Amino acid sequence: MSYYLLADTVMPCTEKEVFSQTENKYVAVLTTSEWLRDQHRFDMGIELDLDPGDIHNTKAEVNYDSLTGTFRIPDRENIGSKDFRFAFALDEKGIVFIDDSGKAEQMINAIRRKKRWRKPSLERFLYDFLEQIVENDLSVLERYEAELSRIENSMLNTPEPENLGRVNEIYNDIRKLLVHYEQVIDMTQELEENENGFFSEENLRYIHLFMNLLARRHDSAASLRDYTIQVRDLYHAQLEVRQNRVMTLLTVVTTIFMPLTLIVGWYGMNFRYMPELEWRFGYPVVIVVSLSVAIACLLFFKKKKWL
Repeated sequence: MSYYLLADTVMPCTEKEVFSQTENKYVAVLTTSEWLRDQHRFDMGIELDLDPGDIHNTKAEVNYDSLTGTFRIPDRENIGSKDFRFAFALDEKGIVFIDDSGKAEQMINAIRRKKRWRKPSLERFLYDFLEQIVENDLSVLERYEAELSRIENSMLNTPEPENLGRVNEIYNDIRKLLVHYEQVIDMTQELEENENGFFSEENLRYIHLFMNLLARRHDSAASLRDYTIQVRDLYHAQLEVRQNRVMTLLTVVTTIFMPLTLIVGWYGMNFRYMPELEWRFGYPVVIVVSLSVAIACLLFFKKKKWL
């Protein structure tokens, strides 16, 4: 377990210091087993039984004298398959994170390294903590955009279309990010409602500021999702063009051989009184006629730009 007090930054402290003072808000990080053992000491009036594997989304719930919730944060290095999951409980005195993954502790340490506050408050800490969730998202989205742009250029400049698998992976990652943003927006709205009066009206601007930041990230991800759909449509269009070219070639070949097939069928009937069958120059004339028909068809198709 780890304990902190909110002073000019997040200051590490002892458990005794947290429960013996009332001036500063506190932050605590406990494992699930530690929370189940010591939750009564935080006097939040709740019995929060947690199963980290049963955390399916990011949300917040208002209780009589506390606010509880869960985080499910996609790993920005592996969005498609890995998530960090932990819970929290909050009242007017501070916030407790119940986390077995180590993610909450990592985010708090990042705040300690980077942030200094003139007016420390629980609201300002929450803003910085939530900001850690989306801190690197712009670079993630820019990386995806650059990759999609490369795939699009490759589709336009090479005869063989790119494999659609990577585009689908990017689309699924962005869709997961969008769902995550929407859940965090819903959770932040619960904080902004301030139903239990844990936050001062003056400091609610931090929650509103984060809402605006998250809305911009959501818009950027939505635009990138649309770009991904555009690239997928381009792939299908290129595939259709390629298939149409194959069908055109097959049609041209079939059309060329149709009159030749007619000639073969005609002279394959072997009627007794067909004069050409006894004609000395019949065979070479048929060859010349067949070649002439084939060349004429090819020239016609070339003129019509079907070849």
